[in-house]
Amino acid sequence: MALNIDTFSNVKGGFPFFKAAGHPAVAPLADAMLARLSKADAVAVYDPSGLAPALGELFPLATLPISEVLIQDLSALGQPVLGKTTQPVTDLASSKASHLLIVAFDAEKVVRDIALFVPDGMEIVTLDDLRLPANRLTNPRKYLDPLNFATNFAFFRDAPDGRGGRLHTRIATANYWHRYGSANVTLWLTLIDANGTTIAEWDLALPDSPGGVTIDSAEVCARLGLEDITGQLFVHAIGATGHDIVKYALDTYGDDPRDLSCTHDANAWPADFFAGLPAPRDDERVVLWIQNSHPCVIPAGAVGLNLMGDSATAWLDREIAPFGTYALDAADLLPDARWPQQIEVHAGKHFVRPRYEIEVHSDDAIARRRTAHVNVERTDLEPDPRIAEIGNLMGKGFILPAPVLPRAAFRTIALPTPMATTQETLPLRALVYDARGAEIARHDFGELARADSVALDVEDVLDGSDALRDDGGHMELIYDFGAATRGVDGWLHGLFRYEALSSGHAAETSFGAHIFNTVLTWNNEPQSYSGAPPGLSTRLYLRTDPAMAVGADDQDTFCHLIYPASTPWHDNSETRLLLHDGGGHVVAEETLRIPCGGSVHFRLSETFHAADRTAAAEPGAAGSGYVMIRDTTCRLFGYHGLITSDGSAFSLDHMFGF
Repeated sequence: MALNIDTFSNVKGGFPFFKAAGHPAVAPLADAMLARLSKADAVAVYDPSGLAPALGELFPLATLPISEVLIQDLSALGQPVLGKTTQPVTDLASSKASHLLIVAFDAEKVVRDIALFVPDGMEIVTLDDLRLPANRLTNPRKYLDPLNFATNFAFFRDAPDGRGGRLHTRIATANYWHRYGSANVTLWLTLIDANGTTIAEWDLALPDSPGGVTIDSAEVCARLGLEDITGQLFVHAIGATGHDIVKYALDTYGDDPRDLSCTHDANAWPADFFAGLPAPRDDERVVLWIQNSHPCVIPAGAVGLNLMGDSATAWLDREIAPFGTYALDAADLLPDARWPQQIEVHAGKHFVRPRYEIEVHSDDAIARRRTAHVNVERTDLEPDPRIAEIGNLMGKGFILPAPVLPRAAFRTIALPTPMATTQETLPLRALVYDARGAEIARHDFGELARADSVALDVEDVLDGSDALRDDGGHMELIYDFGAATRGVDGWLHGLFRYEALSSGHAAETSFGAHIFNTVLTWNNEPQSYSGAPPGLSTRLYLRTDPAMAVGADDQDTFCHLIYPASTPWHDNSETRLLLHDGGGHVVAEETLRIPCGGSVHFRLSETFHAADRTAAAEPGAAGSGYVMIRDTTCRLFGYHGLITSDGSAFSLDHMFGF
């Protein structure tokens, strides 16, 4: 039931064809083209680039009166495509079809190349009938340029919270394309409801500067006259250079501060599997937000859940409309699953990285909500014994760093999560460091089996110590090769959960390991956002509370920066915090020096003067201010969130860079 489409390769990157053919604005054009071809006596299909199967997954080509499928590359000769056995395009000369569908964009040359073989009177139709308007393209000369489809989906909701208030969403990012030379960047925004219906489109022009961008559901609903919306916002960046990925931070918040979370962007490529979905506690309900990323129905039985390491899969017995949204209660499919068990998601390339929402119930009412995301589970990895063999050169090698929030106020829990379908074991060790980078504790997990779900409470590791009570520190998950009976694959992931001791409010985040701060490279590690590895510098986006002015709101932005190092690196970082206003102008700057192997936890209100925060809160062309975290000496890993003044509610997720 999985879609037979190419979405992403870890070698080649993202494939633009499925985005071009499956764009929400293309769906009505495709419907019109198919309606026209369905009236033909017979349709020959010419597939010069092998794209017909993917097009047939997104649209019902099989309903057309197809007489033959023709190919150019003889290595594809005799293959089944669209219910026919492929023939050489030279056979077109004897075709009796009335219409020829050429599965290609920029098809003028393709048409010219086969003109000799096209029978008189045969009508030619190409995918150029599905092209977006020229003013919606970054590079009109090459339609399948990835920069023409710098797109992403975002969960978008403004709805009652069940307590008399409302739930909202806020997307925050910056015009990071500006640093690559882009000018006149515009976000083409499409709002899609739960039924998959487009209910509004509008353009958001970005400043010709690294300006901040904020899209708030409350403002959108007020401007469009919408009472409620639960669905997705499709974001298409026009004029992008350097990055074909739309990155953002998403806040889910409510009129009631007990509803407060933040998550990373959705990741623009649908995947076969996702993993790291936590099972609920007894007082919790875990909802997986399935949001169809394509113009075709998700069939009943195409989406499933299973406990990690258990082959028994429960399937969702219902359809989901094209671009539709469905809230799947994990208990409907896996009623006995309980934390710390974790759930694997069979997605079949039908949707991008989904969010999940955890409702904490008390006395039959929703006491709190929090939102997080699962991660892509790789299908293309195998254990590689060479990772252990290079250990003497790479030191700690792959590191998964996560905050240990100040223990006087927070509880920190780590749950390793298998994130590759071939990952049968995880030999792991947890190292705990103070802010200065001194190791203060460690825990050996041993070699975890795929079905093991072992949650580690930092309190148990520190065993009554007073360390990290006020300033916090961080932990690192690394491979323990001494416990390994088989190779590892370098795709180490974990889920990290944080709980406020005063209220029970929680937040969680999940991410994967990287090699940090060594000049030696291994399989594109240390990863670089621009250019070839090694990535030895930092450019992180810290979104801020839109009401940064003093006294304007009862919450603050916090940030936790970690300086992990696989091998010894510079003794201290040279980290600049650049506070921008909404127009992209730097209004203040502060410098941090983080010890190698250490961390820092800070709040915006304690870092920048009140006058500077007020200046940054002034809205620009598209939104409010943000902080750019810049370091040219080392690669940092960061987490950010919002927190109320009394600490009773907070959000937390990892940051993004570019």
